[in-house]
Amino acid sequence: MLTLLKQEKFLLLALLAACTAFALEHWLLHSGQMTALIGGLVLVAFIVCASMRVAHHAELLAEKVGDPYGTMILTLAAVLVEVVILAIMMSNEASATLVRDTIYSAVMLDINGILGLAALMGGIKHGEQSYNDDSARTYSVMILTAMGVSMVVPEFIPEADWKIYSAFTIGAMVMLYTLFLRMQVGPHSYFFSYSYPEKRRKGEPAHDTPAINLGLSIGTLVFGVVVIGALAEVMSKTLDLGLEGTGAPPVMTAILVAAISAAPEILTALRAALANRMQSVVNIALGASLSTVILTVPVMEAMALYTGQPFQMAMTPVQTVMVFITLIVSAINLNDGETNAIEGMTHFVLFATFVMLSLLGL
Repeated sequence: MLTLLKQEKFLLLALLAACTAFALEHWLLHSGQMTALIGGLVLVAFIVCASMRVAHHAELLAEKVGDPYGTMILTLAAVLVEVVILAIMMSNEASATLVRDTIYSAVMLDINGILGLAALMGGIKHGEQSYNDDSARTYSVMILTAMGVSMVVPEFIPEADWKIYSAFTIGAMVMLYTLFLRMQVGPHSYFFSYSYPEKRRKGEPAHDTPAINLGLSIGTLVFGVVVIGALAEVMSKTLDLGLEGTGAPPVMTAILVAAISAAPEILTALRAALANRMQSVVNIALGASLSTVILTVPVMEAMALYTGQPFQMAMTPVQTVMVFITLIVSAINLNDGETNAIEGMTHFVLFATFVMLSLLGL
């Protein structure tokens, strides 16, 4: 028991922070803007700590079941964290564009940030890195379809018909995800896997997968998500107050939410790239992007229908252009089953462009 508590010290600290935040919430919100901002940023740090533990246990489960199921668990855990934070922030009367901006930021971070940096570093170390190009094509066309239906077409839907189209969007996303899930874990699971030759030094023993307590990992993962939700409840209020009137671009909050959920994936993807396991990187980066769109949209649209308050889901012209450029570059780079440092750099430059545009408030 003592060993378990020691292993989960960061999660326990996050729990303690959540209890303290609720006790001091009134003080944080009535002690000035700077106090609220500092308090919000401290809570963000604890949320990242908790999300790291959630990702760790998702990774343990992933190692147990192997690819493609493993990366599916990793991406679902990250999306779950994102949906919980978004739902709580939206319930606190956040910006009407928060959901749209968070999904857009997550796609830019996953495809251009994670995939770009991983392919760049992996390409510098290993040259060309192989993966299953069927997976890249499948992910890309589904991301394009999901974003087009849920974040481009709404620009042309009359305001009076938003409920009808919102319900349609929920159904479309559910159908897409149902088919995708069937392919990922069914007879076509080979689309999302790649057989790497095992390389061991002479005399080196085979790697044994450590024993994993499935019940403990699942329980800790769920507990971690609950703690993150509790922290997000206070964090959203303090950050809103702390950033009010500072001139910070509205999209910065969305980028923060996307970065919190993606932080553990970045480390996992970089480790996979440096170990010459590019298939895991493709599954994590593109799988996380797809899961973010295809799972976040129906949950948040259902919330909008329940409350009767629509969100602004249609992307701005700049966002639409960036998404299309990203998916076109991705389709060109990921069509031959091998990545290299140049391809990684093209995506990373697009990520830098996204950051610059965000800082300019575009």
